[in-house]
Amino acid sequence: MSAPIQIGIDKNDSPITIDVEELLATRLLVQGNSGSGKSHLLRRILEESASLIQQIVIDPEGDFVTLAGVFGHIVIDGAAYSAQELARLAGRIRKHRASVVLALDGLEIEAQMRCAALFLSALFDAPHEQWFPALVVVDEAQLFAPAVAGEVSDEVRRLSLTAMTNLMCRGRKRGLAGIVATQRLAKLAKNVAAEASNFLMGRTFLDIDMARAADLLGMERRQAEQIRDLARGEFLGLGPAISRRPVAVRIGAVRTGAKVMMQKMAPPPNAAPDDLHALLHADLHLDQAAAIAPTPAARQPAAEDLIKQIAGHVTEALEPDEQAQMFAPSQDEVEAAVANILLEMAAEEGSTFQPQSKLFQDFTVRCRMQRLTAGHVDMNQFRRRFAMAVAGIIDVERDGWREILRVAAVLPDDVLAPFLVIARAAREGLPCPADEELARVYGTNSQGRIRRLLDHYERSGLIVVRNDFSGRRSVSIPELGFATEPLEA
Repeated sequence: MSAPIQIGIDKNDSPITIDVEELLATRLLVQGNSGSGKSHLLRRILEESASLIQQIVIDPEGDFVTLAGVFGHIVIDGAAYSAQELARLAGRIRKHRASVVLALDGLEIEAQMRCAALFLSALFDAPHEQWFPALVVVDEAQLFAPAVAGEVSDEVRRLSLTAMTNLMCRGRKRGLAGIVATQRLAKLAKNVAAEASNFLMGRTFLDIDMARAADLLGMERRQAEQIRDLARGEFLGLGPAISRRPVAVRIGAVRTGAKVMMQKMAPPPNAAPDDLHALLHADLHLDQAAAIAPTPAARQPAAEDLIKQIAGHVTEALEPDEQAQMFAPSQDEVEAAVANILLEMAAEEGSTFQPQSKLFQDFTVRCRMQRLTAGHVDMNQFRRRFAMAVAGIIDVERDGWREILRVAAVLPDDVLAPFLVIARAAREGLPCPADEELARVYGTNSQGRIRRLLDHYERSGLIVVRNDFSGRRSVSIPELGFATEPLEA
Protein backbone atom coordinates (compact mmCIF):
# COMPACT_ATOMS: atom_id res chain seq x y z
CA MET A 1 0.00 0.00 0.00
CA SER A 2 1.21 3.53 -0.74
CA ALA A 3 -0.04 7.04 0.03
CA PRO A 4 1.82 9.46 -2.24
CA ILE A 5 1.61 13.24 -1.88
CA GLN A 6 3.08 15.66 -4.40
CA ILE A 7 5.65 18.07 -2.98
CA GLY A 8 6.78 19.69 -6.23
CA ILE A 9 8.13 19.11 -9.73
CA ASP A 10 11.49 18.26 -11.28
CA LYS A 11 13.33 20.12 -14.03
CA ASN A 12 11.05 18.44 -16.62
CA ASP A 13 7.91 19.57 -14.75
CA SER A 14 7.18 15.97 -13.77
CA PRO A 15 5.59 15.58 -10.32
CA ILE A 16 7.80 14.52 -7.41
CA THR A 17 6.00 12.72 -4.61
CA ILE A 18 6.65 11.46 -1.10
CA ASP A 19 5.05 8.18 -0.06
CA VAL A 20 3.63 8.90 3.40
CA GLU A 21 3.19 5.20 4.14
CA GLU A 22 6.89 4.58 3.47
CA LEU A 23 7.83 7.76 5.33
CA LEU A 24 6.29 6.34 8.52
CA ALA A 25 8.96 3.64 8.56
CA THR A 26 11.96 5.54 7.18
CA ARG A 27 11.79 9.14 8.53
CA LEU A 28 13.01 12.33 6.83
CA LEU A 29 15.89 14.79 7.29
CA VAL A 30 15.74 18.29 5.74
CA GLN A 31 18.75 20.62 5.57
CA GLY A 32 19.10 24.12 4.19
CA ASN A 33 20.56 27.46 5.17
CA SER A 34 18.29 30.22 6.42
CA GLY A 35 16.26 31.41 3.45
CA SER A 36 16.61 28.17 1.47
CA GLY A 37 12.92 27.28 1.88
CA LYS A 38 12.97 24.64 4.64
CA SER A 39 9.85 25.94 6.36
CA HIS A 40 8.10 26.21 2.99
CA LEU A 41 8.96 22.56 2.30
CA LEU A 42 7.73 21.41 5.71
CA ARG A 43 4.53 23.41 5.23
CA ARG A 44 3.94 21.77 1.83
CA ILE A 45 4.36 18.29 3.33
CA LEU A 46 2.03 19.12 6.23
CA GLU A 47 -0.65 20.62 4.00
CA GLU A 48 -0.65 17.78 1.48
CA SER A 49 -0.80 15.05 4.14
CA ALA A 50 -3.18 16.80 6.55
CA SER A 51 -6.14 14.62 5.57
CA LEU A 52 -4.12 11.38 5.57
CA ILE A 53 -2.39 11.23 8.93
CA GLN A 54 -2.16 12.84 12.36
CA GLN A 55 0.45 15.61 12.57
CA ILE A 56 2.39 16.93 15.56
CA VAL A 57 4.60 19.99 14.96
CA ILE A 58 7.31 21.22 17.33
CA ASP A 59 7.49 24.89 16.31
CA PRO A 60 10.22 26.98 18.01
CA GLU A 61 9.46 30.14 16.00
CA GLY A 62 5.65 30.04 15.85
CA ASP A 63 5.74 29.74 12.04
CA PHE A 64 3.20 26.93 11.72
CA VAL A 65 0.37 28.19 13.93
CA THR A 66 -1.44 29.38 10.77
CA LEU A 67 -2.22 25.73 9.99
CA ALA A 68 -4.95 25.98 12.61
CA GLY A 69 -7.10 28.40 10.62
CA VAL A 70 -7.17 26.32 7.44
CA PHE A 71 -6.48 22.74 8.45
CA GLY A 72 -7.93 22.63 11.96
CA HIS A 73 -4.70 22.02 13.87
CA ILE A 74 -4.90 22.80 17.58
CA VAL A 75 -2.28 25.32 18.75
CA ILE A 76 -0.69 24.70 22.14
CA ASP A 77 1.29 27.59 23.59
CA GLY A 78 4.10 25.87 25.47
CA ALA A 79 4.64 28.91 27.67
CA ALA A 80 1.09 28.81 29.06
CA TYR A 81 1.07 25.39 30.75
CA SER A 82 2.89 23.56 33.50
CA ALA A 83 4.96 20.42 32.94
CA GLN A 84 2.17 18.22 34.30
CA GLU A 85 -0.42 19.86 32.07
CA LEU A 86 1.76 19.46 28.96
CA ALA A 87 2.24 15.76 29.74
CA ARG A 88 -1.53 15.31 30.09
CA LEU A 89 -2.09 17.18 26.82
CA ALA A 90 0.41 14.94 25.03
CA GLY A 91 -1.40 11.86 26.33
CA ARG A 92 -4.76 13.15 25.08
CA ILE A 93 -3.21 14.01 21.70
CA ARG A 94 -2.14 10.41 21.17
CA LYS A 95 -5.43 9.03 22.45
CA HIS A 96 -7.65 11.22 20.28
CA ARG A 97 -5.26 11.48 17.30
CA ALA A 98 -5.51 15.27 17.17
CA SER A 99 -3.18 17.24 14.90
CA VAL A 100 -1.45 19.94 16.94
CA VAL A 101 1.22 22.64 16.78
CA LEU A 102 3.33 23.11 19.93
CA ALA A 103 4.32 26.78 19.69
CA LEU A 104 7.47 27.57 21.69
CA ASP A 105 8.21 31.09 20.46
CA GLY A 106 7.26 32.58 23.84
CA LEU A 107 10.11 30.76 25.63
CA GLU A 108 13.87 31.16 25.92
CA ILE A 109 15.98 28.45 24.29
CA GLU A 110 16.59 26.44 27.49
CA ALA A 111 12.88 26.48 28.33
CA GLN A 112 12.09 25.48 24.73
CA MET A 113 14.37 22.46 25.00
CA ARG A 114 12.91 21.40 28.34
CA CYS A 115 9.33 21.83 27.12
CA ALA A 116 9.93 19.93 23.86
CA ALA A 117 11.71 17.12 25.70
CA LEU A 118 8.85 16.67 28.15
CA PHE A 119 6.25 16.80 25.36
CA LEU A 120 8.06 14.30 23.10
CA SER A 121 8.70 11.94 26.01
CA ALA A 122 5.00 11.94 26.91
CA LEU A 123 4.09 11.14 23.28
CA PHE A 124 6.68 8.37 23.28
CA ASP A 125 5.41 6.83 26.55
CA ALA A 126 1.78 6.48 25.40
CA PRO A 127 0.13 3.07 26.06
CA HIS A 128 0.52 0.41 23.38
CA GLU A 129 -3.11 0.64 22.26
CA GLN A 130 -2.55 4.32 21.40
CA TRP A 131 0.37 3.77 19.04
CA PHE A 132 -1.44 5.31 16.09
CA PRO A 133 0.65 6.59 13.16
CA ALA A 134 1.63 10.27 13.31
CA LEU A 135 4.10 12.59 11.63
CA VAL A 136 6.22 14.45 14.20
CA VAL A 137 7.79 17.52 12.55
CA VAL A 138 10.61 19.29 14.42
CA ASP A 139 11.74 22.57 12.86
CA GLU A 140 15.18 23.94 13.75
CA ALA A 141 16.10 20.52 15.10
CA GLN A 142 19.67 21.62 15.86
CA LEU A 143 18.23 23.55 18.81
CA PHE A 144 16.79 20.39 20.39
CA ALA A 145 19.53 17.94 19.37
CA PRO A 146 22.76 19.99 19.32
CA ALA A 147 25.95 18.25 18.25
CA VAL A 148 28.00 20.02 20.91
CA ALA A 149 27.28 21.60 24.28
CA GLY A 150 26.19 25.21 24.14
CA GLU A 151 25.06 27.79 26.63
CA VAL A 152 22.32 25.61 28.10
CA SER A 153 22.86 23.36 31.09
CA ASP A 154 24.04 19.78 30.63
CA GLU A 155 20.85 18.48 32.23
CA VAL A 156 18.56 20.24 29.75
CA ARG A 157 20.71 19.28 26.78
CA ARG A 158 20.68 15.64 27.88
CA LEU A 159 16.89 15.61 28.33
CA SER A 160 16.26 17.18 24.94
CA LEU A 161 18.79 15.04 23.10
CA THR A 162 17.39 11.85 24.65
CA ALA A 163 13.84 12.75 23.59
CA MET A 164 14.96 13.52 20.02
CA THR A 165 17.01 10.32 19.85
CA ASN A 166 14.04 8.26 21.04
CA LEU A 167 11.85 9.89 18.40
CA MET A 168 14.22 9.07 15.54
CA CYS A 169 15.60 5.73 16.77
CA ARG A 170 12.67 4.06 18.52
CA GLY A 171 9.65 6.09 17.47
CA ARG A 172 8.78 3.94 14.43
CA LYS A 173 7.44 1.03 16.51
CA ARG A 174 5.25 3.51 18.37
CA GLY A 175 3.84 5.00 15.18
CA LEU A 176 5.88 8.22 15.45
CA ALA A 177 7.60 9.19 12.19
CA GLY A 178 10.17 11.93 12.73
CA ILE A 179 10.72 14.73 10.21
CA VAL A 180 13.58 16.94 11.36
CA ALA A 181 14.79 20.13 9.67
CA THR A 182 18.08 21.86 10.40
CA GLN A 183 20.07 24.79 9.05
CA ARG A 184 23.35 22.91 9.31
CA LEU A 185 24.06 19.19 9.49
CA ALA A 186 27.23 19.93 11.42
CA LYS A 187 25.15 21.41 14.26
CA LEU A 188 22.76 18.41 14.48
CA ALA A 189 23.63 15.43 16.67
CA LYS A 190 24.82 12.58 14.46
CA ASN A 191 22.78 9.86 16.19
CA VAL A 192 19.62 11.85 15.33
CA ALA A 193 20.53 12.57 11.72
CA ALA A 194 21.77 9.02 11.09
CA GLU A 195 18.36 7.44 11.69
CA ALA A 196 16.72 9.15 8.70
CA SER A 197 16.59 7.22 5.43
CA ASN A 198 15.07 10.03 3.35
CA PHE A 199 16.81 13.33 2.65
CA LEU A 200 15.88 16.67 1.14
CA MET A 201 18.95 18.89 0.90
CA GLY A 202 18.60 22.58 0.15
CA ARG A 203 21.11 25.34 -0.47
CA THR A 204 24.14 25.48 1.80
CA PHE A 205 27.55 27.14 1.40
CA LEU A 206 30.00 25.75 3.97
CA ASP A 207 32.25 22.99 2.69
CA ILE A 208 31.65 20.71 5.68
CA ASP A 209 27.86 20.86 5.24
CA MET A 210 28.08 20.35 1.48
CA ALA A 211 30.36 17.34 1.99
CA ARG A 212 28.00 15.71 4.52
CA ALA A 213 24.97 16.41 2.33
CA ALA A 214 26.74 14.89 -0.68
CA ASP A 215 27.62 11.79 1.36
CA LEU A 216 24.00 11.33 2.46
CA LEU A 217 22.81 11.74 -1.14
CA GLY A 218 25.36 9.24 -2.43
CA MET A 219 27.08 11.89 -4.57
CA GLU A 220 30.76 12.29 -5.27
CA ARG A 221 32.55 15.15 -3.56
CA ARG A 222 33.06 16.99 -6.84
CA GLN A 223 29.30 16.95 -7.38
CA ALA A 224 28.67 18.65 -4.03
CA GLU A 225 29.17 22.07 -5.63
CA GLN A 226 25.69 21.90 -7.14
CA ILE A 227 24.21 22.10 -3.64
CA ARG A 228 25.62 25.61 -3.41
CA ASP A 229 23.86 26.56 -6.66
CA LEU A 230 20.36 25.54 -5.59
CA ALA A 231 17.79 28.34 -5.68
CA ARG A 232 15.38 29.14 -2.86
CA GLY A 233 12.73 26.42 -2.74
CA GLU A 234 14.86 23.87 -4.63
CA PHE A 235 16.04 20.66 -2.96
CA LEU A 236 17.85 17.44 -3.84
CA GLY A 237 15.87 14.43 -2.64
CA LEU A 238 16.77 10.79 -2.03
CA GLY A 239 15.28 7.90 -0.09
CA PRO A 240 12.82 5.02 -0.27
CA ALA A 241 9.86 7.39 0.20
CA ILE A 242 11.09 9.82 -2.48
CA SER A 243 13.40 8.33 -5.12
CA ARG A 244 16.04 5.61 -5.39
CA ARG A 245 18.36 8.08 -7.15
CA PRO A 246 19.02 11.75 -6.25
CA VAL A 247 16.36 13.93 -7.83
CA ALA A 248 16.06 17.73 -7.98
CA VAL A 249 12.68 19.08 -6.90
CA ARG A 250 11.19 22.57 -6.92
CA ILE A 251 8.70 22.75 -4.05
CA GLY A 252 5.13 23.61 -4.97
CA ALA A 253 2.86 26.32 -3.61
CA VAL A 254 1.32 26.31 -0.15
CA ARG A 255 -1.99 27.60 1.17
CA THR A 256 -0.82 28.96 4.51
CA GLY A 257 2.03 31.27 5.44
CA ALA A 258 4.19 32.17 8.41
CA LYS A 259 2.64 34.24 11.19
CA VAL A 260 5.19 37.01 10.55
CA MET A 261 5.98 37.63 6.89
CA MET A 262 9.27 39.16 5.77
CA GLN A 263 8.69 42.62 4.33
CA LYS A 264 10.07 43.47 0.91
CA MET A 265 12.72 46.14 0.45
CA ALA A 266 11.38 49.67 0.78
CA PRO A 267 13.20 53.07 0.66
CA PRO A 268 13.38 55.12 3.86
CA PRO A 269 10.88 57.96 4.31
CA ASN A 270 11.64 61.19 2.51
CA ALA A 271 11.77 63.68 5.39
CA ALA A 272 13.99 66.48 6.55
CA PRO A 273 16.62 65.53 9.17
CA ASP A 274 15.21 68.03 11.67
CA ASP A 275 11.73 66.54 11.35
CA LEU A 276 13.03 63.00 11.89
CA HIS A 277 15.06 64.18 14.89
CA ALA A 278 11.92 65.61 16.44
CA LEU A 279 9.95 62.39 15.80
CA LEU A 280 12.64 60.24 17.40
CA HIS A 281 12.91 62.30 20.55
CA ALA A 282 9.29 63.34 21.14
CA ASP A 283 7.65 62.04 24.34
CA LEU A 284 10.42 59.60 25.27
CA HIS A 285 9.22 59.63 28.87
CA LEU A 286 5.86 58.19 27.79
CA ASP A 287 7.59 55.24 26.12
CA GLN A 288 9.49 54.60 29.35
CA ALA A 289 6.24 54.54 31.34
CA ALA A 290 4.71 52.11 28.84
CA ALA A 291 7.70 49.82 29.23
CA ILE A 292 7.29 49.80 33.00
CA ALA A 293 3.60 48.85 32.73
CA PRO A 294 3.31 46.58 29.67
CA THR A 295 -0.04 45.53 28.33
CA PRO A 296 -1.15 42.09 29.55
CA ALA A 297 -0.63 39.17 27.19
CA ALA A 298 -3.58 37.46 25.61
CA ARG A 299 -5.03 34.80 27.89
CA GLN A 300 -4.38 31.23 26.77
CA PRO A 301 -7.06 28.56 27.20
CA ALA A 302 -6.84 26.57 30.40
CA ALA A 303 -5.40 23.07 30.16
CA GLU A 304 -8.78 21.47 30.91
CA ASP A 305 -10.43 23.48 28.14
CA LEU A 306 -7.71 22.51 25.67
CA ILE A 307 -7.99 18.85 26.66
CA LYS A 308 -11.72 18.99 25.94
CA GLN A 309 -10.98 20.63 22.59
CA ILE A 310 -8.51 17.85 21.72
CA ALA A 311 -11.01 15.18 22.76
CA GLY A 312 -13.57 16.63 20.39
CA HIS A 313 -11.09 17.28 17.60
CA VAL A 314 -11.67 15.71 14.19
CA THR A 315 -9.28 16.40 11.33
CA GLU A 316 -11.56 17.79 8.67
CA ALA A 317 -11.12 18.91 5.10
CA LEU A 318 -9.91 22.38 4.27
CA GLU A 319 -12.71 24.16 2.48
CA PRO A 320 -16.46 24.11 3.15
CA ASP A 321 -17.13 22.39 -0.15
CA GLU A 322 -14.48 19.77 0.68
CA GLN A 323 -16.03 19.26 4.11
CA ALA A 324 -19.36 18.69 2.40
CA GLN A 325 -17.71 16.04 0.23
CA MET A 326 -16.29 14.28 3.28
CA PHE A 327 -19.64 14.08 5.01
CA ALA A 328 -21.75 13.67 1.89
CA PRO A 329 -21.86 9.83 1.73
CA SER A 330 -24.75 8.17 3.45
CA GLN A 331 -24.15 5.80 6.34
CA ASP A 332 -24.78 2.82 4.07
CA GLU A 333 -22.16 4.08 1.62
CA VAL A 334 -19.68 4.62 4.44
CA GLU A 335 -20.30 1.11 5.78
CA ALA A 336 -19.84 -0.33 2.30
CA ALA A 337 -16.55 1.53 1.87
CA VAL A 338 -15.31 0.34 5.29
CA ALA A 339 -16.32 -3.24 4.43
CA ASN A 340 -14.39 -3.05 1.15
CA ILE A 341 -11.30 -1.76 2.97
CA LEU A 342 -11.47 -4.67 5.41
CA LEU A 343 -11.92 -7.20 2.58
CA GLU A 344 -8.93 -5.74 0.71
CA MET A 345 -6.77 -5.99 3.83
CA ALA A 346 -7.93 -9.56 4.54
CA ALA A 347 -7.11 -10.60 0.96
CA GLU A 348 -3.49 -9.38 1.17
CA GLU A 349 -0.95 -12.13 1.57
CA GLY A 350 0.29 -12.55 5.14
CA SER A 351 -2.21 -10.10 6.60
CA THR A 352 -3.40 -12.53 9.29
CA PHE A 353 0.16 -12.89 10.55
CA GLN A 354 0.44 -9.14 11.27
CA PRO A 355 -0.07 -7.72 14.80
CA GLN A 356 -3.56 -6.35 15.34
CA SER A 357 -2.19 -2.93 16.30
CA LYS A 358 -0.36 -2.63 12.98
CA LEU A 359 -3.43 -3.79 11.05
CA PHE A 360 -5.56 -1.21 12.84
CA GLN A 361 -3.10 1.56 11.97
CA ASP A 362 -3.21 0.43 8.33
CA PHE A 363 -7.01 0.49 8.48
CA THR A 364 -7.16 4.05 9.82
CA VAL A 365 -4.75 5.29 7.13
CA ARG A 366 -6.86 3.69 4.37
CA CYS A 367 -10.01 5.25 5.79
CA ARG A 368 -8.42 8.71 5.83
CA MET A 369 -7.20 8.26 2.26
CA GLN A 370 -10.83 7.75 1.25
CA ARG A 371 -11.85 10.78 3.40
CA LEU A 372 -14.00 8.66 5.68
CA THR A 373 -14.60 10.71 8.81
CA ALA A 374 -17.65 8.68 9.84
CA GLY A 375 -18.11 4.97 10.30
CA HIS A 376 -14.68 4.41 11.85
CA VAL A 377 -14.50 1.55 14.31
CA ASP A 378 -12.44 1.32 17.47
CA MET A 379 -9.79 -1.32 18.13
CA ASN A 380 -12.19 -3.86 19.65
CA GLN A 381 -14.68 -3.53 16.81
CA PHE A 382 -11.86 -3.74 14.28
CA ARG A 383 -10.65 -7.11 15.59
CA ARG A 384 -14.08 -8.65 15.17
CA ARG A 385 -14.81 -7.08 11.80
CA PHE A 386 -11.40 -8.06 10.43
CA ALA A 387 -12.04 -11.67 11.50
CA MET A 388 -15.36 -11.51 9.64
CA ALA A 389 -13.61 -10.10 6.56
CA VAL A 390 -11.08 -12.96 6.63
CA ALA A 391 -14.03 -15.36 6.52
CA GLY A 392 -15.50 -13.41 3.61
CA ILE A 393 -18.47 -11.93 5.47
CA ILE A 394 -19.71 -8.82 3.68
CA ASP A 395 -23.32 -8.44 4.77
CA VAL A 396 -24.27 -9.75 8.22
CA GLU A 397 -27.96 -9.73 7.35
CA ARG A 398 -27.48 -11.92 4.31
CA ASP A 399 -27.35 -15.72 4.24
CA GLY A 400 -27.91 -16.23 7.96
CA TRP A 401 -24.63 -14.78 9.19
CA ARG A 402 -26.30 -13.00 12.09
CA GLU A 403 -27.34 -16.35 13.56
CA ILE A 404 -23.82 -17.73 13.11
CA LEU A 405 -22.35 -14.67 14.83
CA ARG A 406 -24.81 -15.09 17.68
CA VAL A 407 -23.51 -18.60 18.26
CA ALA A 408 -19.91 -17.37 18.02
CA ALA A 409 -20.46 -14.53 20.51
CA VAL A 410 -18.82 -16.60 23.29
CA LEU A 411 -15.49 -16.65 21.42
CA PRO A 412 -12.76 -14.05 21.87
CA ASP A 413 -12.03 -12.04 18.75
CA ASP A 414 -8.58 -13.57 18.27
CA VAL A 415 -10.01 -17.09 17.72
CA LEU A 416 -13.12 -16.05 15.82
CA ALA A 417 -11.87 -16.22 12.20
CA PRO A 418 -11.18 -20.01 12.05
CA PHE A 419 -14.64 -20.76 13.48
CA LEU A 420 -16.30 -18.53 10.89
CA VAL A 421 -14.38 -20.25 8.08
CA ILE A 422 -15.57 -23.63 9.39
CA ALA A 423 -19.13 -22.27 9.71
CA ARG A 424 -19.06 -21.05 6.10
CA ALA A 425 -18.00 -24.49 4.87
CA ALA A 426 -20.67 -26.17 7.03
CA ARG A 427 -23.41 -23.83 5.85
CA GLU A 428 -22.51 -24.36 2.19
CA GLY A 429 -21.96 -28.12 2.54
CA LEU A 430 -18.29 -27.92 1.54
CA PRO A 431 -15.46 -30.17 2.79
CA CYS A 432 -14.03 -29.28 6.19
CA PRO A 433 -11.17 -26.74 5.82
CA ALA A 434 -7.71 -28.26 6.03
CA ASP A 435 -5.38 -27.54 8.94
CA GLU A 436 -3.16 -25.50 6.60
CA GLU A 437 -6.05 -23.19 5.65
CA LEU A 438 -7.17 -22.78 9.26
CA ALA A 439 -3.58 -22.04 10.29
CA ARG A 440 -3.35 -19.30 7.63
CA VAL A 441 -6.61 -17.77 8.82
CA TYR A 442 -5.51 -17.98 12.44
CA GLY A 443 -2.12 -16.45 11.65
CA THR A 444 0.12 -19.31 12.77
CA ASN A 445 2.52 -21.80 11.22
CA SER A 446 1.73 -24.47 13.82
CA GLN A 447 -0.89 -27.05 12.87
CA GLY A 448 -0.72 -28.33 16.45
CA ARG A 449 -2.23 -25.02 17.59
CA ILE A 450 -5.09 -25.57 15.14
CA ARG A 451 -5.82 -29.02 16.57
CA ARG A 452 -5.84 -27.54 20.07
CA LEU A 453 -8.11 -24.75 18.82
CA LEU A 454 -10.59 -27.29 17.43
CA ASP A 455 -10.54 -29.05 20.81
CA HIS A 456 -11.33 -25.71 22.44
CA TYR A 457 -14.30 -25.16 20.09
CA GLU A 458 -15.57 -28.65 20.87
CA ARG A 459 -15.21 -28.28 24.65
CA SER A 460 -17.13 -24.98 24.36
CA GLY A 461 -20.02 -26.84 22.77
CA LEU A 462 -19.78 -24.99 19.46
CA ILE A 463 -18.80 -27.88 17.18
CA VAL A 464 -18.60 -31.64 17.03
CA VAL A 465 -15.60 -33.14 15.25
CA ARG A 466 -16.04 -36.55 13.61
CA ASN A 467 -13.24 -38.67 12.13
CA ASP A 468 -14.28 -41.75 10.13
CA PHE A 469 -12.25 -44.94 9.77
CA SER A 470 -10.57 -43.52 6.68
CA GLY A 471 -9.21 -40.65 8.73
CA ARG A 472 -11.46 -38.06 7.06
CA ARG A 473 -12.56 -35.21 9.31
CA SER A 474 -15.94 -33.51 9.27
CA VAL A 475 -17.32 -30.83 11.57
CA SER A 476 -20.93 -30.13 12.54
CA ILE A 477 -22.45 -27.15 14.34
CA PRO A 478 -25.32 -28.69 16.32
CA GLU A 479 -27.04 -25.46 17.31
CA LEU A 480 -27.37 -24.40 13.67
CA GLY A 481 -27.84 -27.84 12.11
CA PHE A 482 -24.91 -27.33 9.70
CA ALA A 483 -22.21 -29.89 8.89
CA THR A 484 -19.23 -29.95 6.57
CA GLU A 485 -18.45 -32.70 4.13
CA PRO A 486 -15.55 -34.99 5.12
CA LEU A 487 -12.07 -33.67 4.38
CA GLU A 488 -10.08 -36.03 2.22
CA ALA A 489 -7.13 -37.39 4.16
